[in-house]
This record gives sequence, C-alpha cells and structure tokens, in this order.
Amino acid sequence: MKRSITIWAVTAILYLGVVITGYSVYGSRNDSKDQSMDMAGMNHSSMNMGEMDPSSMDISHESVTALKSSLGINELTFPKLLKPDLEDTSSVAYTIRAQQGTYEIYDGTQTKTYGYNGDFLGPVIRLKQGMNVTFHLVNDLKENTTFHWHGLEAPGDVDGGPEPVLKRGQERTISFKVDQEAATLWFHPHPSPNTAEQVYKGLAGMIYIEDTNSEALEIPKTYGVDDLPIILQDKAFTADKQLDYAKAMNADGTTGETLLINGVADPELTIDRKQVRLRILNGSNMRSYKLHLDNNMEFQQIASDGGFLNKPNTITEIEMAPSERVEVIVDLTKVKGNKISLINDDNTKILPIHLKDTEELPQSTQEVKTLNNAAITDEIKNKKVTKKFKLAGMGKETTINGKKFDPNRIDFTQKQGETEVWEVENVKDSMGGMNHPFHIHGTQFQVISINGKEPPENLSGYKDTISLQPGQTAKIAVTFHKNGVYMFHCHILEHEDSGMMGQVMVD
Repeated sequence: MKRSITIWAVTAILYLGVVITGYSVYGSRNDSKDQSMDMAGMNHSSMNMGEMDPSSMDISHESVTALKSSLGINELTFPKLLKPDLEDTSSVAYTIRAQQGTYEIYDGTQTKTYGYNGDFLGPVIRLKQGMNVTFHLVNDLKENTTFHWHGLEAPGDVDGGPEPVLKRGQERTISFKVDQEAATLWFHPHPSPNTAEQVYKGLAGMIYIEDTNSEALEIPKTYGVDDLPIILQDKAFTADKQLDYAKAMNADGTTGETLLINGVADPELTIDRKQVRLRILNGSNMRSYKLHLDNNMEFQQIASDGGFLNKPNTITEIEMAPSERVEVIVDLTKVKGNKISLINDDNTKILPIHLKDTEELPQSTQEVKTLNNAAITDEIKNKKVTKKFKLAGMGKETTINGKKFDPNRIDFTQKQGETEVWEVENVKDSMGGMNHPFHIHGTQFQVISINGKEPPENLSGYKDTISLQPGQTAKIAVTFHKNGVYMFHCHILEHEDSGMMGQVMVD
C-alpha cells in the first residue's frame, strides 16, 4: 500500500512539473530575455504527449497581458490631416518623414518615441480615387526603415515591403495612381526584422480614400467632429514611463497593460448627442479586441479593411485582429443618460464617452440601406484552389508552408488582373496552436468560405487581413490589379519579423 502511494505521489509530482514547466515556457512575460525565447531546435509538432489531452493542461501559446481600464482623465484628440505640398483636381503630393522625438503621454514625462511628421504616430493622409499621388519619403531615424501602404493597391516596387530600405538620412520619391474604392487604410514601416519595434515606438498613421460613392452617402463625414479615427495600440511602460521594447518583447507577440487611443492614455471622449462614425484601426503588435458598448446597444458596421459592405451590418460587438480596420456608426441619440463606454470583451473600459448637455433637439438620424455592390460571383466561388498556405508554429518557429522568409525566393506567381482562389489554413498543432492574422500586400480580397461555410456578415466586404483560429481554413478570392512582387505574412508583427512571410510575383 505504501509503495503504491509512493508511486502515485512521484507520478503526481512529475506531472505537476510538466505543467509548471509548460506555463513557464509558454506563459511567462516577466523577464524580457526569456520573453524572446530562442525556440531553435524545438519542434513542438513532434512532441510525444502520450495520451495527454493538451487542452486539459490549459496551456496556451498566447500569453496576453491584461489591459487596464481607462481612467477617463484625458480628452481624446485626433491626428492632424496632412497638408499636401501640391494639389490640383487630378493630383496630390505629400512629404512624409519618419523621425524620432519625445512625446508627453503622461503629464510631466517625456517619453522617447517615433512618429511620422511629428513625435508620435502620424497624420491622416487623404486620397481620392482616380488621383495621381506623389509621396516624398524621408528617413530621419538612426536606423533603416521602409514605408508600407497597408491595404493600398500600389505597384509592387512602391508598396514598401522589406526591400528596398531607406537608410538613415536617405530620401525617395514615389508616384502611382489611386484606383481603388473608398476605404480606411494605414501606413507603417516594414523593415525586416525591425517592423515590430518601430511600430511599437509609434510609426503608424491612417489613410482615407474617398470616392464619388462615399461622398454621396448620407453618413457622418466631418473629420474630427462626427467622423473619428480611432487607433488602438497597447503598450508596456517602464517605471519611468518609457517604451522599452526590448524589455516588453515577446516572440509570440508583444502586449502591454496600457491601451493608447490615438496616442492618448486613459482617454475619454466628450461629444454631442448625435450619430458618429468611428474608423477603428487595430494598430497593436499582437492583441486582438472584441468591442461592445457597456449598455449592449446595437450599432452598425458599414465597412471593413477594403471599403464599404454592401449594406450595414447591425451588431452589438465587433472583433478585430491586428491590422484590421472597421467603420461603425453609433447612434448616440439612443443613449439614455449622459454616459456610455466602449468596452473590450474582458470588461476593460476602453473609452468612456460623455454626452454634452444641450438644449437643442438631437439631430435627425438617417439609416442608409445600400452602401456598395461587391458580391462574389458563382463562377469565382466554384473556381479550383490554385494556391495553398499552411500557417504553423509559435515564437521563432513560425512558418508558412514550412518555410521561413527568403528575400531571394519567389514563393508563388500570379497573373495581373486574374482572380485566383487561395486556401489558407491555420494548422492546429499538438499544443493547440494560436491565431494568425494573414495579410496580403497590394490587394483587397474577398472571403469565400471559412471551414466550408459562408463567412459572417462582418467578413462579407473587401479584406486585406483575415484572422484564423487554429484548425480553421479559409478560401479567399484574390486579384492583383497592379504588378510587382508582394508580401504575404502573419500580421503578428513579431511573427513577421521572425520570418513568417513569403512573396508572390505578379506579372
């Protein structure tokens, strides 16, 4: 009897050791050196777990720092609209400068930051369909960078992937024509392997494309008044309120306890009781958000990454993976009382909203029924899959189709203007896997199916990023309207930096 008890105790201790070791390897974020674990030589897909069910161990590849709720003590501000250098009816020119500086995120403290045309984040660039655009790009950083136009259908040689880099002090001028429909896009650096750190320090800005359809729609469109950019980024600050990326870095995606909106910590929004249009960008390195209002009232999604949905999608919550954008209209005339808050799914208060007291009657509201016409034809739905992508791994062992990025290798080719069906699978490994947001440069695709079923309404529009859970497979319709070499990759920025990328040549 004593012997059996002893054997049982030893077995229990060994099992507990396995669990504790798993947590220390996959969950810890406390030591910066351990966070960027070098997983070289560790092939977790071949681990022999015996009869043990990984899900019963409650070990996740994703260890995400809990967010703190906004204290609502700083009024939300909005990025400036970038003034053109030159503009006429058919063309526009801008200068965009990557620079470093300091920014007062917290009162009385100067935090070292990066920014575009300023110390932190960037301005909003406004473009219009049909215009010829010139960007004069300047690198005032002390390191290499690139300028990537995320979601923009630009020729491959000006798309701004990892190559060519702009070295310290270098300048470059690029030009192209804007051919795509109205959309909310963004721009950020893409140097390999320093994208994650540069975005984390502040290099991110938004791009608005307008067209005749967007101008005619009866929706909020006055910038900074009822048409509001919302850039979500979570950060970890040191005791002296600095952004120490090396300390915060995690190979499976860097997260922080402090959410900044448009660079504002502990934000609140004071606004009139009316309809507002929120253009939300998930500019975080890794964190996904599931947003709702604290009174659970409905709102309308009108657009996704690449532009308007065909019709408004009435919802009570919206989920956003890194790099995704959504446009929603919130009717604040329906709010009882003078307060409402935007909440994350863990009940973290993201943005307290205070409605102004006014003697005027609330504005009348309009409900737009038709926004776009972008259906997928049966011909495209029935096309055979021509390209397959398997997203796999974690940390520094992430791959696409078992390969790491090689700038000298072209992984796929595709004809310009030809629609192909790509199959993208997030491989569920022996440890369960983790979400991977799959992004393609230079195009806006349409989602045909997820695990053989039609996509939900929020994915019915044009997309440049799709987030897949372990075990999910998506079919997407991909057309490149410009030629050149384009990247595809996971948009967890640390995965991208570790080589979870590939290239497609379009000619």
